[in-house]
Parts: sequence; C-alpha cells; structure tokens
Amino acid sequence: MIWLAAYIGSVLAINYAFSLAPHLDLIWSCWAGLIYILRDMVQVRYGHWSLAAMLAGTVLSYLLSDPFVATASVAAFAVSELIDWAVFTVTRRPLRDRLWISAALSVPVDTAIFFGMLGIWEPAVWAASLASKLAGVSAVWIMMRGRARGTGSALA
Repeated sequence: MIWLAAYIGSVLAINYAFSLAPHLDLIWSCWAGLIYILRDMVQVRYGHWSLAAMLAGTVLSYLLSDPFVATASVAAFAVSELIDWAVFTVTRRPLRDRLWISAALSVPVDTAIFFGMLGIWEPAVWAASLASKLAGVSAVWIMMRGRARGTGSALA
C-alpha cells in the first residue's frame, strides 16, 4: 500500500509544485525520476490496477493544480504507462531488466510529450529530466542485480 500512496501522492505533488513554481522546472524535472520508480513498483505490486492509480493521481492533479499542467502530465503519463505496461506484459526478463527497458523506452517519450505540451524547449531542463529518470532506474537496477547475485535469485 505504501508504493500506491507514494505514487499517487508524488503525481499530485509534482504537478502542484510545477503549477506553483514553473520557473523551478529543472528541480521538478529531477524529482520526476522518482515517480518512474514508484510507478514501476505499483505495476509490479498491483499489475493493471496501476492504471487506476494513475487515474487517481490525475483527478487529484486536476482538482488541486493547474489543469494545463495536469493535462500535459496525464498525456505524458498515459503514453509512458502504455509503454511500461507493454514491456511488463510482453517481456519475461527479470524484473530489474523490465524496469530498465521500460524506462529506456518510455522516459524520452514522456519527456517530449510533457515539455512539448508546456512549450518548454530548454535543453538543460530536458537533459535533467532524462538523466534523473534514467539514473534513478539505473541505480535500482544495480541494487537489484547486486541482491540477485548475493542470493542467487534470477527474479530480482
């Protein structure tokens, strides 16, 4: 339940923060990396119900933040969530690999949709967003790989 609450709360919090202080887009871009990890943990734990979690975060964002930011967020998350769902559904690789493959495919798409809809074309912001998201999932991949080596498990 903690992953679910953290995911929904993070979607709402980042959209609210972005609405209040859009000039801090570089900071919010770095924070977005955490949401990808949380989304993947919700996907692992709740499967297709992760889409309901995304919907809950979206509805709260529309009610409590700038609807324009919420629209860009839901469009980006919807497309990246579908990519994530496809990777988790189709591939049979270990979880750590599915997490990384999913991020490698969905992060650039999500970033382009979100910032494109908001008209933010600053390379530093895009780079920070991409780097933070991929760095976060890479750190999780390394930890899971290390844990799998230590236990001899292929599931991690």
